[in-house]
Amino acid sequence: MADDATAQMIRTILAKREPQTLPSEGKRAAGVLVLCSSRSGSDSLILTKRTSRVEHHKGEISFAGGAVDPEDDDMTATALRETHEEIGIPPSDVDVLGMLGQVATRTGYLISPVVGNLRGDSAFLANPYEVDTILEIPVSHLLDPQYSQYEENRSQGELVSYNAYWYGTDLIWGATARILTEFLRLAGHCFINNKV
Repeated sequence: MADDATAQMIRTILAKREPQTLPSEGKRAAGVLVLCSSRSGSDSLILTKRTSRVEHHKGEISFAGGAVDPEDDDMTATALRETHEEIGIPPSDVDVLGMLGQVATRTGYLISPVVGNLRGDSAFLANPYEVDTILEIPVSHLLDPQYSQYEENRSQGELVSYNAYWYGTDLIWGATARILTEFLRLAGHCFINNKV
């Protein structure tokens, strides 16, 4: 987990703002978890590389998450349930810190990103159908300009500009990159300031 001071700073930042909401008509609601961790020895975000067997976004890097199920109480419940299903982390091991703005995907999903901090010592367990690899990407890597590039594409008929991020030979782009960009803009300094 990120240390307590960093987690509290992020919680405070997210609580002081109203996340952006987008029109939901014609879109399928989904929740993802932007999960902070320090298990790898540095402050990291947990993402997944999707398998070639999933219906959408084959082989792409994404946050754990997915479509809302009828039994989910809210987007937080969706994000936590999907994270448990995809990478084996139970909801009890996640301290929810807040929400980011909604993001629409080219495949018709409206994503609500939940930010959480990993606590406890549950082992990662990749769902073999959905997850090829579980990635612990250092926040310092994502904040380094040499690993980002400017992207533009059309989403739902609108031109969208954002940073995309290289991690090894994989490019993190699209909705995942837009979520990352907002998180790093709002909270990236929290990880730096608490290490000085």
